[in-house]
Amino acid sequence: MPKSAKPVDSEAHLQRVRRICLSLPGTMEKLSHGEPTFFVNRKVFTMFSNNHHNDGHIAVWIPVPPGAQATMLATWPETFYYPPYVGVSGWVGVELDRISDDDLASHILEAWRLRAPAKLLKPKL
Repeated sequence: MPKSAKPVDSEAHLQRVRRICLSLPGTMEKLSHGEPTFFVNRKVFTMFSNNHHNDGHIAVWIPVPPGAQATMLATWPETFYYPPYVGVSGWVGVELDRISDDDLASHILEAWRLRAPAKLLKPKL
C-alpha cells in the first residue's frame, strides 16, 4: 500500500479499536511485539498494527472464519489485506481509515467469537 499523503492519527484509530475490544467479555489488552494486542482466554483476537515495518498500514489484524480470507481480499482489496506472520493462518489486515465503526465492530466481534471459550459464548439468562 502506498503511504498516505495526509497524516494519519493512529492514536484515534487505536482508541476506536480499544473501545470495541474492551467492551467484549473476558478481554484484556497488553503489548505484544510492541503493539497493543487484545486477548480473550489468553488467545489473541485483535492486533493493532501501526505502520508495521513502515508498510503504510494503520490497521488491525484479525482472524476470520475458514475460507473467508480469500473472498475478503478479492472483494474488498482497498479495505482488507494479507498481513505478515498471521496471514498464513487465515487472518486479514483491516485498514482502519477505510472501514466504518459499525463494520469494524462486526469484524472484531466475529474474531472474538472465533477465539473465545464456550463459557463466554453462552447467552446469560
